[in-house]
Amino acid sequence: MNQRLSHTKLSDTIAAELEQRILEGSWKVGDKIPAERELSTQLGVSRASLREAIQKLVSGGLLNSQQGGGTYVTNQLTSGFLEPWEGLLQNHPSVREDLLEFRELIESKAAACAAQRATTEDKVRLKHCFETLDRAYIDGTVDELANADLDFHQAVAEASHNAIIGHMTSSLLRILHDNLRLNLSELITVPDARERLREQHRSIWEAINHGDTNVARSQAAEHVEYVRATLDETLRRGSRRESAARRLRVSK
Repeated sequence: MNQRLSHTKLSDTIAAELEQRILEGSWKVGDKIPAERELSTQLGVSRASLREAIQKLVSGGLLNSQQGGGTYVTNQLTSGFLEPWEGLLQNHPSVREDLLEFRELIESKAAACAAQRATTEDKVRLKHCFETLDRAYIDGTVDELANADLDFHQAVAEASHNAIIGHMTSSLLRILHDNLRLNLSELITVPDARERLREQHRSIWEAINHGDTNVARSQAAEHVEYVRATLDETLRRGSRRESAARRLRVSK
């Protein structure tokens, strides 16, 4: 009985360690986790205890075992949040304003936490993401720009070392992908917008790199506010043009 109790506690401890890897983003959605032999060696535990721990996470929906194909991280942490909002955002453009307001809240906090907690590895990743984004602003397509923008903001979120911010941002950015592409296609028609957006991202990256919490927070908030205000003005101009065109058709 004592041996069985000890074994159960060990598998729970291993399961908690595996959950931590998912929460912190070491294992991301879609990642194949290491093979049993490798993982048991890493953790210093028996394969029997490891197998039991993995089964707990499979039963909980965090992992998915494929016969003969390994074990993968599922999207269980984010799927419930994602599904209804994707359709609502597409069918109700007015929600975009609410989404940008939420982005300002979460991204400013993420940037502040990243400035405080980013590791050397985080800063290397952020530098790479920023440089990719910077090049995309110079001569990239809208798709390249959207992908690079998402990668940069996800890197900031993960550098915050806040599990909730990391996973919420991942969900938010997946919802945002098509919307962000639309936003960018509108924004880059505005004179000087490309240069303004480049400098805003540079300011966020530099503040995090230098560990300046307050500047990182304010620069991230100012970036989202600029996007919101510029899009608002762009949409108003578009609405005025459509109204003028309708009046012209009626007068003919």
